[in-house]
Amino acid sequence: MQTKNFHSRVVVIGAGFSGLSCSCHLAKLGYQVTLLEKNELPGGRARSYTDQGFTWDMGPSWYWMPDVFDKFFNTFDRKVEDYYQLDRLNPSYRIKFKDDTIDIPASMVELETLFESIEAGSSKKLRSFLKQAKFKYDVGVKKLVYKPSRSLLEFVDAQLLLGLLKMDVFTSIAKHVRKHFKDERLIQLMEFPILFLGATAENTPALYSLMNYADLSLGTWYPKGGMSAVVKGMVELAKELGVDIKLGEEVTEFSFQGKMISTVKTLKSSYECDMVVAGADYHHIDQHILPKSFQNYDKKYWDSRVLAPSSLLFYLGVDKQLPNLEHHTLFFDEDFRQHASEIYDTPQWPSKPLLYVSATSKTDDSVAPKGKENLVVLIPVAPDIEDTPEIREKYFNLIMDKLEEFTGENIRDHIISKRSYAHKEFIEDYHSFKGNAYGLANTLLQTAILKPSLKNKKLKNLYYTGQLTVPGPGVPPSLISGEVVAKEIGKDFPIFKN
Repeated sequence: MQTKNFHSRVVVIGAGFSGLSCSCHLAKLGYQVTLLEKNELPGGRARSYTDQGFTWDMGPSWYWMPDVFDKFFNTFDRKVEDYYQLDRLNPSYRIKFKDDTIDIPASMVELETLFESIEAGSSKKLRSFLKQAKFKYDVGVKKLVYKPSRSLLEFVDAQLLLGLLKMDVFTSIAKHVRKHFKDERLIQLMEFPILFLGATAENTPALYSLMNYADLSLGTWYPKGGMSAVVKGMVELAKELGVDIKLGEEVTEFSFQGKMISTVKTLKSSYECDMVVAGADYHHIDQHILPKSFQNYDKKYWDSRVLAPSSLLFYLGVDKQLPNLEHHTLFFDEDFRQHASEIYDTPQWPSKPLLYVSATSKTDDSVAPKGKENLVVLIPVAPDIEDTPEIREKYFNLIMDKLEEFTGENIRDHIISKRSYAHKEFIEDYHSFKGNAYGLANTLLQTAILKPSLKNKKLKNLYYTGQLTVPGPGVPPSLISGEVVAKEIGKDFPIFKN
């Protein structure tokens, strides 16, 4: 006997990594999925930008945790290599300290040798540190990160509870790192991945040393063509699964029937639905699209959230090659803690900023004309601060002074393409809450069930995915977020078949 298919039409808002992931998983479960994207290109913050033969990744540029990407594509009986070419970088990245420069090798033997050359006895401590980090990664990613965090009962799991006792949840990563290493360069190296989590090392649980395992053991990879190649692969997969992707359709309002969203309205059209997944900015949907009676949280709640940083970015096309830069180069030549304090403690533009430079043209001849370089320069900055052209130009000149000294080259006179991007564009393009770039900081009080819920508490059919809900900021967590939400919908509104 044929049973009617109930609740099969899902509208997903936002074609970033979480929205694409959720759409693919829902389609696999048998739902009819329409994916609405505000911008003219898919990818959300991972869109690409092209000009004069250069291509830049506008947002994420680090490919870590390759196992999460593998798991995603394997779920659909596909492989990563069906969609893009992936190579491990060696060196993984370069770090410019105040008085020296070091490269982080892909080889663990070479990495231990490097540590030992900096601090006697540190190679043995590195092995111990990474052994603990692997345990946290295995338990944290497999048992914790994939939890929807809708109830404490989810965490009543023997292996997880035993594991939590060994995962340093109540110790900061700053203390944990300093138990193992004394040299300030090694400390900064080990604390660096925490920047991806959007909080200071002092306020981030040592659980997240699992990121050091992701960095140093699993390695830094590069998809040829840039992170946008991953987006293209996911879009292709979504279409293969039957997802209907609509670009240039910004959602403006919902219609309701009782405690259900019945229609999603955009600037161009309307879409009847049985369920809605908001992969757009959670705060924007909650505070600006939903009427007050259906909002999950109030203004006071949102203003009390600790946000990850925003970013000032420059996309530069340079008409010559630049020595000394690697594919990824980190400038830790200023006071690490002062810059962090000026993001979190006393929000202001940094007085002596650290910065990051991506030059994918160093390893990929498809992203820049021959003999030229595509640079993305990023300074982490506090969200919700004044953003003016004059401020941007001040920091551009500071960056140029630093890069010209580091490369020994005149760069200013060889820039043939230049674009800046900061708070104003994050808000315009993504409705980003206070212009943040990475979502919520992964502090202890914003972990798991203490994050904004993936389910609306007042509407039966509205869910949230992405970096402002579980599991948190970053590309792999966004992929996981989409999967987790799709599975929750599968439980709450199962498709009835023969």
